[in-house]
Amino acid sequence: MVFVRDIYYYKDYYLNFFNSLNEDEKLKFNWTLQLIATINRVPEKYLKYINDTDGLYEIRVEVSSNIYRVFCFFDKGKIIVLINGFQKKTQKTPKKEIELADRIKKEYFYEKGK
Repeated sequence: MVFVRDIYYYKDYYLNFFNSLNEDEKLKFNWTLQLIATINRVPEKYLKYINDTDGLYEIRVEVSSNIYRVFCFFDKGKIIVLINGFQKKTQKTPKKEIELADRIKKEYFYEKGK
């Protein structure tokens, strides 16, 4: 298997979310992350840019009738940094989740620049 991207978990944000999932949901997340890491052109169904943000993307996972999102962003082009995740219950992504993701992204780059 050839990796075209590296996936990095920033602090415990993603892992805390991941550990709250059931086994089927964890399997689907792992499958989706493997897809994102190994194919050149990831379909929007799995990885989508969030409009009106400064470089935030959402990883999109559906398991039966449950819809999940995990925010991420790119660092140095080929590194995807995973941050907060949540279960989506409304049509639009909640603004407070986007604001949290934006704060975490700023924290990441601030700490990296130290």
